[in-house]
Amino acid sequence: MKIRFLMSTALSAALLLAAGAAQADYTLHILHTNDLHSRIEPIDKFDSTCDAKTDAKGDCFGGVARIATKVAELREELAGQNVLLVDIGDQFQGSLFYTTYKGRDAAEFMNDIGYQVMILGNHEFDDGPAVLRDFVGLVDFPVISGNLDLSRSEELRGRIGRSLVMEIGGEKVGLVSALTTDTPEISSPGPNVIFQDDAESLKAQVEDLQAQGVTRIVALTHVGYTRDRQLAEQVPGLDAIVGGHSHTLFSNVIDGAEKYPTTVNEVPIVSAYAYSKYLGHLVLTFDDDGNLKSAGGEPILLDASVVPDPKIAARVEELAEPIAEVRARVVAEASAAIDGSRDTCRAAECQMGNLVADAMLDRVKDQGVTIAIENGGGLRASIEAGPVTMGDVLTVLPFQNTLSTFQARGSTMVKALENGLSQVEEGAGRFPQVAGLRFVWDPKAPAGERLVSVEVQKDGDWAPIEPDTVYGIVTNNYMRMGGDGYSVFAAEAEKAYDFGPDLADVTADYLAKSQSYTPYLDGRIRQVE
Repeated sequence: MKIRFLMSTALSAALLLAAGAAQADYTLHILHTNDLHSRIEPIDKFDSTCDAKTDAKGDCFGGVARIATKVAELREELAGQNVLLVDIGDQFQGSLFYTTYKGRDAAEFMNDIGYQVMILGNHEFDDGPAVLRDFVGLVDFPVISGNLDLSRSEELRGRIGRSLVMEIGGEKVGLVSALTTDTPEISSPGPNVIFQDDAESLKAQVEDLQAQGVTRIVALTHVGYTRDRQLAEQVPGLDAIVGGHSHTLFSNVIDGAEKYPTTVNEVPIVSAYAYSKYLGHLVLTFDDDGNLKSAGGEPILLDASVVPDPKIAARVEELAEPIAEVRARVVAEASAAIDGSRDTCRAAECQMGNLVADAMLDRVKDQGVTIAIENGGGLRASIEAGPVTMGDVLTVLPFQNTLSTFQARGSTMVKALENGLSQVEEGAGRFPQVAGLRFVWDPKAPAGERLVSVEVQKDGDWAPIEPDTVYGIVTNNYMRMGGDGYSVFAAEAEKAYDFGPDLADVTADYLAKSQSYTPYLDGRIRQVE
């Protein structure tokens, strides 16, 4: 395999995959993954790391060794055809593998599997540009992100491209790309990574490729399904969108899933859920002039019927050894499964949100703190009933956030809650999980006007929050410093201390105090009736 890099206004690369004359119809098989979030090992039905007992019962999914097996099988099955393997970002963050190896493990396994291109997700910036630079230096394939201006970034300038032209089966395929523009609010790219409007950037990338004579153009986007639908309407010249970020499940056989592909403005859109559970397989057929004739396919469930690649599985086991002791320590028992699902915790009161917010408040209640708030997007998994290990807790809370305490007026808290409710339709991670406070909200009201009532605990009862009263508040350091749109905390907090204990340790200690924890909901977050 040869890769040729061309540096110009947009970075292009020619990837020679197969030879042969063009046919009247040209079919391209795009294999795709997105939002793995460091699920290097197999996962269980809760999207957490699968234990040996569950694995022995055949109830595990995914993991890089299963991806490797299925990709190899499809490449053999489609030998002589046009196959492209892409990743749509967010390889980083989500398990002890990332905490330990900071992406070096992901680079190794992606090289072994044979990925041909990757775009950036927002979590690739979680530890700043330097860690991303090191990752890009380790991979054997191009990494692109089309709407970034990296001219000021010493770490990333010249290392990450905008678009690609790949020669596959004797025909040119153009790849354009975009990353969600709220990355500076939800991750840590720093001041020297400049984000451009995604739609305008994609338009420019498409025009650039068309000027080179490229007629087959696929967008790789880490912006979420809602935004993908808008981009299909706004950006001319796209033949398909392969997306990520929102963890949307597309399927033609699973109830409640979006159709695979979903067509908007004659542009097929697909994604492959998250956490390595599925391998997407999009089939695009073009006529001889490069016009899209049809789009089909179906994501492939990587269940126990897919035998993990033995070489990669052995390497995963080897890398897991240093973190096994930490992961295996049992901290408590759960009397029932603790729901920390993305769909719940980013839209309503959820059991995991109550647990974590209660744990935060319990830790600092002797410091005059009476309100806790945690972003739903900071909760990354559910926990199964039975023994709860430190590994389980770290899977739920992988970001190494610390407790932050501060003082703020009730009016500040109201503005923070309005921010948390402002993007529920998009499944944004800013949705507020709380303790010591309860609220009613109206999902039909405009963003910024959704709070109906807010009450705080006072003298053992509930009372309306008072705009001018100063309250003691606890959150995580990411939110306190403005993450997930909580800029009001950064601007208006007083007497802030951002260097408390790790949130995962706080939660584990709280669970250990109870020994047997029973998950619950108590109506602290309600929608207007």
